[in-house]
Amino acid sequence: MISAHYDWQIKRVDEPGEAAKTLASELSLDPMVTQILVNRGYDTAETITQFLKPDLSQLHDPFSMHDMQKGIDRIQEAIIAGDQITIYGDYDADGVTSTAILYDTLNQIGADVNYFIPNRFLDGYGPNVDAFERLIKAGTKLIVTCDNGVSGHDAIQRANELGVDVVVTDHHELPETLPDAYAVIHPRHPEGDYAFGGLSGAGVAFKVAGAILEEVPQELLDLAAIGTVADLVPLVDENRVLVTAGLQMLKQTDRFGLISLIKGAGIDPEQLDEQSIGFGIAPRLNALGRLDDAAPAVELLTTGDDQRAEQLAELTEKQNKYRQKLVADISDVALAQAQDEQHRDHPALIITGTGWHEGVLGIVASKVVEATGKPTVVLDVKTDHGTAKGSGRSVEGFNLFEAFDAHRDLLVNFGGHAAAVGMTAKADQLTELQAAFDQAAQDQHLTDQPKVQLPIATQLTAGQVTMPLYEQLRQLAPFGTDNPVPLFAFKPEQVQNVKAIGADGKHLKFQLADAGQTLNAIDFGQGALAPTLQSAADQVQLVGQIDVNVWQGRTSLQLMVKDIAISGIVVEDQRTQSLRRSMFADSEGTYVFFNERLYKQLQPQLPPTATSWLLSDAERLTKQHATTLYLVDCPATLTDLQTALTAISADQIVVYFYLKESHYLLGMPDRAEYAKLFKFVQTHQNVDVAHRLGELATYLRLKTPQLVLMLQIFTELQFVTIEHGVMNPVASPAHHAIESAPSYEQRQTQIETEKQLLYSETADLKQLISSYLEDE
Repeated sequence: MISAHYDWQIKRVDEPGEAAKTLASELSLDPMVTQILVNRGYDTAETITQFLKPDLSQLHDPFSMHDMQKGIDRIQEAIIAGDQITIYGDYDADGVTSTAILYDTLNQIGADVNYFIPNRFLDGYGPNVDAFERLIKAGTKLIVTCDNGVSGHDAIQRANELGVDVVVTDHHELPETLPDAYAVIHPRHPEGDYAFGGLSGAGVAFKVAGAILEEVPQELLDLAAIGTVADLVPLVDENRVLVTAGLQMLKQTDRFGLISLIKGAGIDPEQLDEQSIGFGIAPRLNALGRLDDAAPAVELLTTGDDQRAEQLAELTEKQNKYRQKLVADISDVALAQAQDEQHRDHPALIITGTGWHEGVLGIVASKVVEATGKPTVVLDVKTDHGTAKGSGRSVEGFNLFEAFDAHRDLLVNFGGHAAAVGMTAKADQLTELQAAFDQAAQDQHLTDQPKVQLPIATQLTAGQVTMPLYEQLRQLAPFGTDNPVPLFAFKPEQVQNVKAIGADGKHLKFQLADAGQTLNAIDFGQGALAPTLQSAADQVQLVGQIDVNVWQGRTSLQLMVKDIAISGIVVEDQRTQSLRRSMFADSEGTYVFFNERLYKQLQPQLPPTATSWLLSDAERLTKQHATTLYLVDCPATLTDLQTALTAISADQIVVYFYLKESHYLLGMPDRAEYAKLFKFVQTHQNVDVAHRLGELATYLRLKTPQLVLMLQIFTELQFVTIEHGVMNPVASPAHHAIESAPSYEQRQTQIETEKQLLYSETADLKQLISSYLEDE
């Protein structure tokens, strides 16, 4: 059995209520889609229409935002005076797009404006005292922050001391005390009354631009859409308007930098959607700030020089590929470390390395969290500085900030929130830091946390997934935070054409099959599940979103898998005639042996943390449980197999059933061969079978293993005696049927066992093993 990662909450929108039916009829919508909208709070014709048809008229008055008028007056005062204005941004995609929005706006109306993007590694996040001093010394008379500033008390105070005002435009969480800025433009300001608090930094910058220009700046919608999607803010209300309109502008953007960036990312402008931003455009813009200086990203977005735009797009693409390689390389090491003996038993993980690029450690931490389900901090240890710097990511229900906040004595720098933190730790106190992390996991009852609930629209069959349904669902796009793409559950009759695809077989591709109808499915990063799905084709349940795949001009429906569960015990058929080291790589596996000699021989090949088990152990061990049980060699009897399966329960059983020599293929000697041997032994004495067995087999035209069996039978029936390796006949032996010999019966049992275990169809083998499990 493989459990789902999430707690599936099926809403049965295929059984809409009366309200949804009425609205569906009134608005000419699919009742199922209408029920989804009703479930999300859109329960009137007016709210549904506004949601499905977002337009610029739904944008709120920018001057209703706190300090907007005051901030705009100060900016216009600086423009009239010819003062130099510096836009102080941030190094992520939201930060560079918001910077570009304000820079473009002020540049358009003739302001003396430049921009500054702090370096992640030199300046850190937000207003920096030294950076402010440098800017002011260089001639800046007014600083306008974007996507940062509400926590910049020290730097803003220093600017005030130097006679320079700071206008803050930000959207991040507000501290208890706000900085003494000239104006703080923020959609959730405690003294404000703005109608929507969920804007991104780019969204706030867009509103400021609109206030400056006294009109909706439609030419900036493409940048606002990128920043909004990239920052994972709620895709409802104004954000839905900005992204919907911005996507249309992106498809026909005349920004040279975006044209080159979209082309380099391999995005078809006609197919461009919110996923194109989230997985294509935003990661490339983020790559610059993660690895080095993000200022070229602003130039990329604002330049009017097509050749310069091409150069900057190439730089961005190069940095993104380098970022991807760094993440892949570090993740491989981090994931291996997470599973090693030193780390695997910790409920929360601190992963360390040297020479790791700090800019990607948050991404690596996320990958470890996804793979292990454990809160994880990934640190780069700098032995020459005595520090370890990096990032952490959490799981649902565990407050990562709280876990470390009480242990600042172990830290040099620390900040963040419940889901993510950044820190610099003392390298010589990482053991104490891990102990504190483990204690926090215990204090917060991490292991008792329920699974995260996953809302699911309803359960469908493969045949119910149609293009009209997909097109109806796309009316709910753009999807994102607070407007998730609808998910559907499936319990297909079987899955088929299961393959591990992509580089190193990292991804999983298969088809759902129901009543002759099929649906393609893909699950990224789950290629290792391919053998399991092949072995449990009729036991699969899954959840995913309906999507389309466009390949060589052809469009087909497919399922993007979100979660997979497999009911019952999975029996994986890997029967083999040879054993390889790779078959014993599972450090947490339980390996069962039936042959003592093979058991002793293979002990050095097993991982030190794996469990190995010999059939004879069954009588002295209490009931065991294994996540994965490996049946290494073939048992001599079906009873032995049943004994093993009774002694050890498992979620998954992998069958090797290795056998050096097959008795089934060798078969039993026939009567003529027994007669030939009997005639020989009656006429020969003192035969040295210990040293000349091979010669005897050749002489009698018998296979050596057959001859050994026949001699065992003859000895048991007292036709011959063998003492010290020398065989002699028994005078006038009593008559006994060959079939009555114990060795004959044993061989017959072995042959029947091998027939059922080694030479049966996979389905028959699984049924046999399942019957033993059911009996147990």
